Amino acid sequence: MKKVFYSIITIAVLLFAATSCTDVLDQSPVDSFNQEAVFKDIGLTKAFLGYCYDRIGSHGSAVLGGREDLLDAGTDQLLCIHRPSNYPNVKGTLTPDYMGHYSSTSRGGWLMWSGQYANIQRLNLLLANIDDVPAPTSTEEALKVQMKGEAYYIRAWNHAQLMFGHGGLVLNDQPYELGADFQSITRSTLQQTLDFILADIDRAMTNLPASGMEQGRATRAAAAALKARVLLFCASDLVNGGYEASNQLVSFGTGGQAARWVAARDAAKAIMDGTYGEFSLVGTTDDPPAGGLSEAQIQEYSDIYFNIFNQKGQWNSETIWAIQYPLTGGNYYRPNQWNGPNGYHNWGNNDPIEASVRKFEMADGTPFVWDIGQGDFLRQATAAQLEADPLLNPYNGREPRFYAIVLYHGAPWQQRPTDIAGMEPNNRVQTGHIYDTDGTRIQAGVDTRQARVEAWNGTKNGYYLKKFMDPTSVGQYYRNTNHWVEFRYAEILLNYAEACIEVGTPADIQNGLDALNMVRNRAGLPDRVTADQAEAREFVRHERFIEMFAEGHRWYDIRRWMICPEVIHNQNVYEMQIKEYVNGDMEWLHAAPGNGVVDPALADGREWVDKNYWLPILRNEMNRAPNLQQNPGY
Repeated sequence: MKKVFYSIITIAVLLFAATSCTDVLDQSPVDSFNQEAVFKDIGLTKAFLGYCYDRIGSHGSAVLGGREDLLDAGTDQLLCIHRPSNYPNVKGTLTPDYMGHYSSTSRGGWLMWSGQYANIQRLNLLLANIDDVPAPTSTEEALKVQMKGEAYYIRAWNHAQLMFGHGGLVLNDQPYELGADFQSITRSTLQQTLDFILADIDRAMTNLPASGMEQGRATRAAAAALKARVLLFCASDLVNGGYEASNQLVSFGTGGQAARWVAARDAAKAIMDGTYGEFSLVGTTDDPPAGGLSEAQIQEYSDIYFNIFNQKGQWNSETIWAIQYPLTGGNYYRPNQWNGPNGYHNWGNNDPIEASVRKFEMADGTPFVWDIGQGDFLRQATAAQLEADPLLNPYNGREPRFYAIVLYHGAPWQQRPTDIAGMEPNNRVQTGHIYDTDGTRIQAGVDTRQARVEAWNGTKNGYYLKKFMDPTSVGQYYRNTNHWVEFRYAEILLNYAEACIEVGTPADIQNGLDALNMVRNRAGLPDRVTADQAEAREFVRHERFIEMFAEGHRWYDIRRWMICPEVIHNQNVYEMQIKEYVNGDMEWLHAAPGNGVVDPALADGREWVDKNYWLPILRNEMNRAPNLQQNPGY
């Protein structure tokens, strides 16, 4: 009996819509057309390609990583307060029958098997027909070649996302026909999958023009950045014998890793050398001022970093590829509403956890240390002590990126809505409560879960995510129009740094540290110095954690480094409880078990099982194509 593999097949009669990228794919709305009509008119073909861009992230309302529920809430960086159970990879509950956000478009859907394959089918359809699209002029003929390059790029992107989550894939470069028999379909090996992706990237580079691409469309530089990311993943321990070494669906085996690190290094270096255009970090990469940073300098460095993610219109020198969202219509982006504090009538959804907050260094580059002689859970300081030593407040004197990424108790933010201003007139985040000197609570913090305003949207762990928000946008009412930056030069530098350090020669380690230190210096931090490979490895892993915080990289990093048991298993999330007294005294209590904490405030329980290094294939997909090989452990 023949069965239709609906998650791979997209019916040829498609409903098109106007694209969401304002600078890119700015097409007029198109009603439904059949396949024959689409590929007889280059304008309709271009609109069809726009729809493929629109679905590059497999989600119908958000492109790439800008979602209501962020991918890194499934790591040791963030807590998604509204749907923590939808991250079953950190609950030990991930199965082919329940994959949460990894199989659903609802608010997540970053790596969906069905959504990615649906777009691959569209792209295969376009690539199979584009050569026959009439192009009466040389300009239109050149446009056809360009669109072919764009389609190859998007197809490589979709396959790469699937490979990062599932390993070896079902590979097919032709559109499926309705009624096709999928009873015998199987997955290709990881090596075959990598070869397929790299071939598409090469085809994209061949067909895309060297310059002149409209902002937001695929470019040679975007293809090169994708190649660098793919090769870094494929050089890492997870796929080089670290997990089921003999299983070719998820491993290259135990040989060849050294050569893969060299390939990853060289792919990043080609971008650094300007092969695909000139890119540079925004801000200075000079050594930070000797003697430490002043408060004003910390703010200056912080603003430079923050504005990378708050840019609108023309991209800055660091952006390799990004998506801009419109104010109205099309796909939407609302990080102010999604992540802003509830005391601004926002939803407080993706919150940094205490363990991640403690990883941010001090402004002079030394590690942050919580314990000031009162244990690892409690800090207390009187107003007089704080005046004499402001660093007794754990949020003072931290590195500039901390102030661009985290909203903490006392952090300045937007003007309060009129109905909140009377409760908190200073426009500072209030994740703690206000107490009288006798210990009586006078007011619940307006940004807490005890607030009188939308308490259900209050943080569960004491922090909010500032990164990605726009200070000029009122999330209660308006969408954001700042970009989601998918590929930026800082990632390339850190990819290069990691690959060099793993290659491991003294010269490579130093080259890697030089690249890493460019990122640190831009952030106002001093150089890392070492000749030891293991220490250098920890340096670059720490830098990736901070520099690319919440951008979606951590989920891949902890898997490819195989450190999930260390950072996830039994690393439960607990609340930071803060008391601010009317006389200026302060208390910060991390309400986790131990050290005399008798009432732990559990925000999220976490557990890790090793099979979750890979996503399973959803049961429904296996039922449609029963000869698909399931991932190990499922």
